[in-house]
Amino acid sequence: MIAENVKKVFDENLWFLSTCGEEPNVVPVGFKRVTDDGKFTIGAVLLEATLENIKANGKIAIAACDPASAEAYQVKGTAELVSAGPDFDFFADLAKETFKGAIPAKCAVVVTPEKLIVASPNSQNKEELPL
Repeated sequence: MIAENVKKVFDENLWFLSTCGEEPNVVPVGFKRVTDDGKFTIGAVLLEATLENIKANGKIAIAACDPASAEAYQVKGTAELVSAGPDFDFFADLAKETFKGAIPAKCAVVVTPEKLIVASPNSQNKEELPL
């Protein structure tokens, strides 16, 4: 289970998604949440290169940082694209509400974390935390 302080950093701050295909790709995302079962989910609205990279190899990294405290973490895992079910429905509704129907959600990206790493600039930097 992800510690509450770690979950708080991810819940309250912008995420940066990193994938790799022919070249590295990193994008900020705001349609995101950590689920109760410890998965990281993203609403894909404009993520073209990201989705292509996930289709190619499924690998993803997510970073988030609280700018006030510099508390930061990185998650590395495997991503799956989902176009039906509760994760997709959550982001489809959010996109409809946010963009008034002009930009629909393409899918939900469901990330199963494999590593959780401290990225804060302190003595714990690079420490792997339990999931």
